[in-house]
Amino acid sequence: MAYAALLSLTHVLEQTLNCDYQYLILGEKQQIASLLEKVSFLQVFLDNSSKKSIKKVECLESQIRDAAYKAEDIIESHMTDQVHKESASHREDRIRHILTKPFTWARRATVRFGFTTFFHKLEEVIKEIDSIKKRVEKIEDESDFQDQQQQRSMIHVESSRIAPGGKSTVVGFDDDLLEIKTRLIGGSSDLQTVALVGMGGSGKTTVAEKIYDDAFIEHYFDTRAWVTVSQNYNVQKILLDLLNCIKELSNEMHNESIEKLVELLYKTLKGRRYLIVMDDVWDTKFWDDASLKFVFPNDKNGSRIMLTTREEKVAFSANSCPPLHHMHFLDEEDSWKLFCEKVFGENCCPPELVEIGTKIVQHCKGLPLAIVVIGGALSKLPRIQHDWRNVAENLSSIITSNDERYSKIMSLSYNNLPHHLKGCFLYMGVFPEDFNIRVSTLVNLWIAEGFIKLVKFKRLEDVAEEYLLDLIERNLVIMSEKSSIGKIKTCKIHDLLRDLLLSEAEKDRFYHVTNSILDFLPRGTSLRRLSIQKKDLSGAKILSTSPRSPRSILSFLDASSIPSKVLDFRLLRVFHTAGGRQNNKLGPFTMRYFTTTMHIIDLESLKSWEESVYKFRNLQTLRLQTTFSPSFIILDLPPKLWKMTQLRHVQVEAAVNLPDPLNAEIEGENFVIVLENLQTLSLINDFRCTVEVSKRIPNLKKLGIFYRDEPTDWGYHCLNNLVVLDKLEALKCVFHFGSPSFLKNVTFPESLKKLTLIDSNIPWEDMTIIGSLPNLQVLKLKRNAFLGPEWEPNEGEFLQLKFLLLENVCLEYWRADSIHFPKLERLFIKDCGDLEEIPSGIGEITTLQSIEVYSCRDSLVTSAKQIQETQQMYGNDDLQIRIVSYYDSWTKISTTSKH
Repeated sequence: MAYAALLSLTHVLEQTLNCDYQYLILGEKQQIASLLEKVSFLQVFLDNSSKKSIKKVECLESQIRDAAYKAEDIIESHMTDQVHKESASHREDRIRHILTKPFTWARRATVRFGFTTFFHKLEEVIKEIDSIKKRVEKIEDESDFQDQQQQRSMIHVESSRIAPGGKSTVVGFDDDLLEIKTRLIGGSSDLQTVALVGMGGSGKTTVAEKIYDDAFIEHYFDTRAWVTVSQNYNVQKILLDLLNCIKELSNEMHNESIEKLVELLYKTLKGRRYLIVMDDVWDTKFWDDASLKFVFPNDKNGSRIMLTTREEKVAFSANSCPPLHHMHFLDEEDSWKLFCEKVFGENCCPPELVEIGTKIVQHCKGLPLAIVVIGGALSKLPRIQHDWRNVAENLSSIITSNDERYSKIMSLSYNNLPHHLKGCFLYMGVFPEDFNIRVSTLVNLWIAEGFIKLVKFKRLEDVAEEYLLDLIERNLVIMSEKSSIGKIKTCKIHDLLRDLLLSEAEKDRFYHVTNSILDFLPRGTSLRRLSIQKKDLSGAKILSTSPRSPRSILSFLDASSIPSKVLDFRLLRVFHTAGGRQNNKLGPFTMRYFTTTMHIIDLESLKSWEESVYKFRNLQTLRLQTTFSPSFIILDLPPKLWKMTQLRHVQVEAAVNLPDPLNAEIEGENFVIVLENLQTLSLINDFRCTVEVSKRIPNLKKLGIFYRDEPTDWGYHCLNNLVVLDKLEALKCVFHFGSPSFLKNVTFPESLKKLTLIDSNIPWEDMTIIGSLPNLQVLKLKRNAFLGPEWEPNEGEFLQLKFLLLENVCLEYWRADSIHFPKLERLFIKDCGDLEEIPSGIGEITTLQSIEVYSCRDSLVTSAKQIQETQQMYGNDDLQIRIVSYYDSWTKISTTSKH
């Protein structure tokens, strides 16, 4: 992955040049500035490489990648050495010495041990990259003439194909067929485009073919024409194929210009009710080629264009009539039916093969193309258990080896990605099969790996989320769950797409996924990034002395003791564990992302942990999960935290003491260091929002605070200064013994969108303070957040609230109407044993989508069902009710809705 390697190197180079620590002297800075210029040139080249000779570019990519990795390792290794070797006083003496003496290369070599080695290593890799740059410039020169020729002729490599003639197996798409046919023959008389959108192999073309060949559709439309566009298309050939579906073409017609063909097609369609199918469209610019969007006359007679594509933006660019029709995965029943039809025809599956056959089908995860391919392969094998088990154990390789078309279809989406998305998508293969990927984790990992390009006036997190949304719109990533605030919370990728990613990653030496201990990895395995998903890490002790030290380790073990030797990898950048136990050290200077679990058994190592945090001078994300409550132990963050300018997210489940900035001992510096990048800070014990603190965290978006005891003097904590944090969107407040006066001693910023209160014991009368927040969208009240028998909100409050959670709150009577929560979408009530009922007026809120009730009294459950029945009487069948009773023990869920 050349582009990802260059982008990561760019971040390293820019950070090194802007480093506060004086570890570089003049000549080295000049080297790095020169290298940055060459790297930027190569990035631009790869951005535009789709216009160049593909084979020549692919030949260079591996060389660019290796050179970028080499440069990155040289620089970060040098910086790590300097941090370890030089004390602060030695560094000051060295700088003073350099500033007062004449510069000569001989003297510089004697000022610092190891200079000559670093300088020459860097010079060597600069020459290597410069050589690549010259070859790139040559490719650009050779490509300019070819680009001009292509733009003039509009000729592309692959040609389209004509309308389908064979019969396709259609199982599980009855609803899709009915919906699309209804949209084609009904609705507006204006010309409309109906778009079928879905990932490769999801059945878009199969459904389109079935509709195209439908007898009623054939009768309804005067004229039908089908053309497959593909990634590389020939406009002239597309026009000829469309005309050929309508009329017989003379030999002379094949030599006509594009302009003449456009005119002829327009005249041929004029006055007719027609259906045009544009299958497999990839490019948003397709409609602008040869003015294709003006080829089709709008005679207001119900003519239609049906479009199939993998990318939503392509459908929108064609002015598709909303909503887009998204193809779904087959359910288990339809998957099995399609599988049996491909393997056994009209016969049934033998009983002895049902169990193994079911497992094979489940692995396909409802993707029709995968089911068809594996079914075709099995239809040629003997129907015995042994052979079928071999297929089940090697399913991915059998699918790809038995159908070249399948491999091509699955690879096309990946190959078509722009360079800035390829690395991000490829990286998603480090997560285990069927893994629900938390978006915040994915985004922070992308940033730590250096995959996200800096965009002026945008946070890296916002750019990364745009990347993810782009991948979702391309139907490569599946959105699993939305957060309470409506953003994407978790996502996943189809197992068979993940198989493709693992194959590409091994080929590109991007990362290695292992299910075994590390000392059994084959020679030549790329260890730059390592994902460990089973068994243990005993082999890490061997690797800790290996020159193949990984830069990233991601472990998804359920429970394991991670050897401390793992963190001796001197250039480790990412350390992620989903579970397990961490020993008493954090890691090297290069660490950017660190997340792990801390157990009570580790308490003796807490002091070492607290002292070592500052060694992470490049740390961006620190996440610690704990097995003890905030009230059990309080951790200390070091005073020098206020110098860690790269910090973006600090999230510790145990409470932590935030040091006073005035006691930070900033080594004689008399200026304020602002943590511009810091966006998450949680869970802070006894939080004081002093002026000194607030001015150092101006861009904070998420804050979690904890108070063990109610303060005797809230003024000491300066919570009225929270209003200064005008970027703050989410605030979580946890109390151990409650704080009834909390709301009266805090001033919230108007930017606040989400508020969580836990164990605060506030009287319900004070709720009006929260209700007045102008932008509050999510309110979560947990464990006696409020106390008192009755809550009656005031009209004109909670005007933007979309999500309300009441969990284990002390409340008997809730008096509310639709005017009190005019924009509420989701209501959750959990463990509220005293609450009699949900106010009936809640059901009249026009935006309400769902009510979920967990372990509440029968009268409240009855009121929820009555709300739904009333709404159904008024024609509102979309309100969903989900109920879990005391006796269900969280296993039996009753869901009632229209669907």
